[in-house]
Amino acid sequence: MPLRRDKKVELIKGVPLFSRCSKKELQEVAALADEIDLPEGRVLTREGDTGHEFFVILEGTAEVRHGGRKVRTLGPGDFLGEIALLTQLPRTATVTAATPLDVLVITAREFRSLLAHAPKVQTKVLEALAERLAATTL
Repeated sequence: MPLRRDKKVELIKGVPLFSRCSKKELQEVAALADEIDLPEGRVLTREGDTGHEFFVILEGTAEVRHGGRKVRTLGPGDFLGEIALLTQLPRTATVTAATPLDVLVITAREFRSLLAHAPKVQTKVLEALAERLAATTL
């Protein structure tokens, strides 16, 4: 059964990239999100590839590998690929569905379109990104 819009908003609000957005702005982001089912074994991201989408896991688990080594397991509420929404940087890890997955997905193209017509969202996303970057360089 597909998620209600308010549940999508709640999940997206938990993503640091969108933490500064208002409820209305979160609703705009949520409107971009498609809910899809993925089979066990499906590769969501491949290390070194250019990213084009962002995922929030609703149900199931995914395995994260960097340099061929397992570094963590993701589950419901976890997200990945947020940097792909803003940059053309290569993926830093390979993420594979360890079980069947139910995910929300937002493509970079749709997200960039939102940023182009909603400058307040763009500013808030960039502020959150700068905050995350500053935290990693201290």
